[in-house]
Amino acid sequence: MAIWWFLAFLFLLIIELATVNLVTIWFAIGTLAAIVATFFTESWMIQSIVFIVVSVIALLVTKPLIKAFKGFETVPTNLDRVIGKSGEVTKKIEKNKYGEVKIFGNVWTATSKKPIDVGEKVKVLDIDGVKLIVEKEEEK
Repeated sequence: MAIWWFLAFLFLLIIELATVNLVTIWFAIGTLAAIVATFFTESWMIQSIVFIVVSVIALLVTKPLIKAFKGFETVPTNLDRVIGKSGEVTKKIEKNKYGEVKIFGNVWTATSKKPIDVGEKVKVLDIDGVKLIVEKEEEK
């Protein structure tokens, strides 16, 4: 049975080497544990349980470490990059009704808790779906 676990290990290792992200490394670690289990038992069921348990433990232990090591950064995409930015009202925004705001040369549907007239500067507070939630920008 150890040969099957070893072949599974090689297969998972090849997949891991062919991908950029960590995809199968945890299962490869699980197959190594299953190979060790073959020295103690011939039960395929026990070997499979060892494989599953060790794979899950490896995943749970290494995932947070890798995340901390890599230092993931959130990169704003098209939609969320406008949060905190300033824009100009192009269509009057009534209280809790939609108007339009121009930011980065694009016109967005926007709403506010207070009315805002055309030409006034606004700051984007949040996004609800594809609609901006804005407030009137304070004069400096």
